[in-house]
Amino acid sequence: MRFESIIQHAPLALAGALMVLCSCGKAPQPDTPAETAAAPAPTPAPTPSASPDPRPVIVAFGDSLTAGFGADPGQSYPDFLQRDLDRAGYRYRVVNQGVSGDTTSGGLTRVEQAVAIKPAIVIVELGGNDGLRGIPVQNIRENLAAILSQLKPSGARILLADMTLPPNYGEEYVRSFQQVYADLARQDRVPSFVFPFRDLYVKRLLQPDGIHATAAGNALVADTVMRALRPLLVRENPQRRG
Repeated sequence: MRFESIIQHAPLALAGALMVLCSCGKAPQPDTPAETAAAPAPTPAPTPSASPDPRPVIVAFGDSLTAGFGADPGQSYPDFLQRDLDRAGYRYRVVNQGVSGDTTSGGLTRVEQAVAIKPAIVIVELGGNDGLRGIPVQNIRENLAAILSQLKPSGARILLADMTLPPNYGEEYVRSFQQVYADLARQDRVPSFVFPFRDLYVKRLLQPDGIHATAAGNALVADTVMRALRPLLVRENPQRRG
């Protein structure tokens, strides 16, 4: 069920609140007699460098919904996803590359940052801000397609978040916007999942702005993402503890 099926019955303030997504001296000398040479200082033992984390990386690449806008540190959905992975015995490291207010064009300018860390999986959650600003659907399609085309040669598997808009943006625009995700998932053969706006609203897991999830809401988003990720995790990292 799409988000618009529930938001049609929500107060108008909820749809308006969605716009929040778019928008913050000398050192002392030792007391050594002049005629006596000072003993050489002992050579400090080398400090062992921290071992690099060997776990394959999952990049959460998105906007404020990924960054965890308004939530306390450690309570974004990527934080909860890391806990879910650890609890299930999957050895992955989640890197949060969410930028509040980002659009698909902004994501395109920084997708190389995601590629640079050689991720095993990238979760792409972008487009909501574009839609809320009324950016032409064709522009959104082209930007998302370009992001996917830059990610695929890296060998990373991609999971695409299927976004939606409130119905007051017009039936034709909302339908065209949603179709972008269905088309790209089919054409690029990437799995997708429906971002759980409806569940967040029904379960009252949104912040007062009516769009960004609370800590409990981000935990729900992570659970949704985890279910969509499982087939990729099995193929990417089959060795599991226990």
